Order: sequence, then C-alpha cells, then structure tokens
Amino acid sequence: MLVNAKRIIKSGFVNFWRSGVVTLSSVVVLTTTLFLIGGLYLGQAFLAASIEAIKEKVDISISFQPYATEVEVLAFKKQLELQPTVAQATYRSREDELTDFKERNKDNALILQSLEEVGNPLGARLNILATDPAHYEGLAKLLTSDTALTPEGRDLIYTINYKKDNIDRLTALIVLSRRLGSVAALVLVIISVLTVFSTVSLAIHVSREEIAVMRLVGADNRYIRGPFIIEGMIAGLLASLLAVMLLYPAAIWVRQVTAAFPDRLDLVSYYLNNFSTLFFLTLGFGLVLSVLASSWAVRKYLKV
Repeated sequence: MLVNAKRIIKSGFVNFWRSGVVTLSSVVVLTTTLFLIGGLYLGQAFLAASIEAIKEKVDISISFQPYATEVEVLAFKKQLELQPTVAQATYRSREDELTDFKERNKDNALILQSLEEVGNPLGARLNILATDPAHYEGLAKLLTSDTALTPEGRDLIYTINYKKDNIDRLTALIVLSRRLGSVAALVLVIISVLTVFSTVSLAIHVSREEIAVMRLVGADNRYIRGPFIIEGMIAGLLASLLAVMLLYPAAIWVRQVTAAFPDRLDLVSYYLNNFSTLFFLTLGFGLVLSVLASSWAVRKYLKV
C-alpha cells in the first residue's frame, strides 16, 4: 500500500506538470473563485462593521416636558432599560439640551436674547438604542401607547422622534446583504466544482490511452483514479495559496479607497488578525471542492 501510494502521488505530480496549459487554466480559474470566496468573507466583515456603525447612530429620541423633573425622567429611563429590546438609554439633562441649543444658534442674537428673557424652555432628553433595528417600530408604538404620567396625571413626554424610513432602509440592507452573501457563496461553489470537473475530465481524455493500457495490465480503479485526484488536490492547494496572497493587496486597496469613510473597518488589520481563519477557510474550500470534482469526473469516466 505504501509503494502504491508513493506511485499514485508521483504520477499525480507528473500529470500536473505535464498537462501544462490545461493545469494552468484550472489553477487560474480556481484561484479566481477562491479569491472571490475570500473576498466575500472580508466583504461580509466590512459590511457588518459598517452596519454596526450605522446602528449606533440610529435611535429613538424622547423629549420630555420642561416641568419633568430629573428624578421622574431617570425613573422612566430605569423602567425603559428593563425592556429586552432596549440596548441602551442615554440621558441628557435640560441644561445639556440648552447648551447644545445655544451652540447651534450662536449666530442668532434674537434667539439668544429670547432665551435670556424666558429662561430654559427645553426639557430633558432620552436617546434609546435598540438591540436590533427591527425593534425600533415596536418601541415607538410602546412609547406612543403607554404615555409616561406624573403622579398628578400630567404627561412627561413632549415628543418622540423616530426616523422610521432610515431604520427600515437599514433593516432591509442587513437582510439583503445576508441573502446576497449566501447566493454568491453558492454560485461560487458551483463554479469551482464545474471548473475542476471540466479540467480533470479533459486531463482524463488526454490520458485515455494510458488508462486503457493500465486496465489491460490489471490496474484497479483506485490506482487509475488516484493520480487525477492528486492532480486536483495540487491545483486546489496552489489556488488556495495564490488566493490568500492576492487578498492582502486587495485589502490594502480597499483601505486606501475607504480612508475617508468614518467608522470603517481596517481590512488590512482584519486580514492579519484573522489570517489563520481565512487561510484554512480558503484551503478547505480549495481542497474539498477539487477532490470532490476530481472524484466525480474520474468516476464518470470509469463507468464509460
């Protein structure tokens, strides 16, 4: 068995180098496919980081009545944080709101003079961050239906600002990105299998006379099939290595293009920190797909 294994491996390497253009085309196409699969992995990470950054900027803003005391607002905030769909509730006092309002209108002397006369007409504010964008609509309905009241029966809430259109677009973007990622991965897997299958089938056709001689001298199917499977594994291994190497300059290019974008993921750092995962992912896809496609092609030929 050891001698046969050595011969099969040696024959696989010989066939690989002897095939020339056929082998090169297989490696190129498989490298492109694995590069796209690796790029899809990095792209999903980049998109996930971008979506998380957008999530942090989308919230529900509650403005309270000017007569709502800090104790009442903080008590309302504590009750709100008990909701499982609420990730965070940030409190801003009346004084903070007034300071921001003055800063926004620092060039309007009339407004500033009016504030000096009437005092602080603004109420406190709560900015609510949900655990998932899909929960914002439910939270908005909850806040609208269950109005906070003071012990005297007065409403605490003045207005509720809920940017439904922005949140709906964000939710749709998340769903679409996940679906496109799944479809793209499936298409790339099919392309990889068909590419290796066609290449190995062509190699078998070129070596059909040698296979016929091997059959005449009594070689079993495993001995005939082995070199072609090894040939496919070599192509998958080389393609995996090339794909991982090409992903690094691609990550550098993406970092340069997105340098002006705020809160974007540094793909170069992500590539280096997750190199082992990316390498074994690409290598696993390359070897598994090439072995399966090679086995499929050889089995089909041997049935003829």
